[in-house]
Amino acid sequence: MTDPRVHDVVIVGAGPAGAAVAARLHQHGVRDVVVLDRYDFPRDKPCGGGLTGHIDEALAAVDLRLTVPSVASPAATVRFGSFERTVTMGRPVRVIRRVEFDASLVEQVRAKGVELRTGVVVDELAVAGDHVALKLGGGGQLAAKIVVGADGAASVVRKHLTGNAKALPHRLFMAELPVAATAAPRDDAMIYDFTAMADGLRGYVWLFPVAGDRVNVGLMHYPSSRRGGPELLALLRKHLAPYGVALPAKGSRGWPVWGYHPSAPVSAPRLVTVGDAAGIDGLTGEGIAVAMEQAQVAGDAIARALTSGDVGFAGYRRALRKAVVGRELALDRHLARLLYQHGPGWQRWLSLVLFDPDVLEMYAARVAGTEVLADQKARLWGALVRHGFAARRRRRELTAAAAR
Repeated sequence: MTDPRVHDVVIVGAGPAGAAVAARLHQHGVRDVVVLDRYDFPRDKPCGGGLTGHIDEALAAVDLRLTVPSVASPAATVRFGSFERTVTMGRPVRVIRRVEFDASLVEQVRAKGVELRTGVVVDELAVAGDHVALKLGGGGQLAAKIVVGADGAASVVRKHLTGNAKALPHRLFMAELPVAATAAPRDDAMIYDFTAMADGLRGYVWLFPVAGDRVNVGLMHYPSSRRGGPELLALLRKHLAPYGVALPAKGSRGWPVWGYHPSAPVSAPRLVTVGDAAGIDGLTGEGIAVAMEQAQVAGDAIARALTSGDVGFAGYRRALRKAVVGRELALDRHLARLLYQHGPGWQRWLSLVLFDPDVLEMYAARVAGTEVLADQKARLWGALVRHGFAARRRRRELTAAAAR
């Protein structure tokens, strides 16, 4: 497929990030937009499926709606060994199935008149003087004044920006199972289990309720240490067993993702990245609400560039960083480096998270979207001061919880 036109914008990737950028551009009156995706929709996508509290505002801001079944989870249970604490959130997290959610967003964007071409693979791109040339699978070509990389962790746009630099990614695995596969009673609370950190995981195991009497299970591993897929799957099996969940031999999906870094390249002349291509939340692995919040910044920057003719996007990285989503991502990056560090130091920080009376409440409010954690510096410093006096006792409590 060769298109002789130079379009205003080509968006590579039709997931939540790409759909939200297209919808934002439509609000700005930008009509010459083409969205490409290598898959046809509906298509499966491995993901925990949690829509955190900012999602309502993020969807509304780009004139999209949640139209698919979801489970409203009003609470989260955090565990480590014998320790357990449940926190209530000011607004529930809604857990969706990505196969349904993404297809819904695609149809909503199509209904606005945005052109979507599925089953199209972008192999390469080259920035010329007045456009970006895209080489498509099968020998086709496409050109645009501006290209948006919303094509996930394996983004061809991200690779162009970074020179395909090699680094260890976050690793995630998930599976969706019928509730009958678990001996645990059905509960609409999400479970975040950090017990596997004692076995070398640098992250957590999750169990989320899903509509249709299903449960979404998985784990996230932070790249402070290298862990192979078979080892991570073994950890997932081991730490699901106490919940009566037997992970099937086949059906688990694994994928790499890159954590957000404030100084990582997210744009260049005529190029912008958003969503997983720009980096996920390094602490939680969250990507959906992050992508849709970033899409507003990206859409606004692109609309300005088309009007002004300044397509350098020199201020885009700073704009992302200064937005609420960027401030939260930057804070979570620092917290992840402490909590998921290689070596025994993680115990000091996990004991702070688990045993401080205020820390889990703060993070529950951040997940619910009722607080911007990056604005709670006084409370965070207060927690650190308290921890200075209680660290030894809390470390002993953590050791005791792991032993039981």
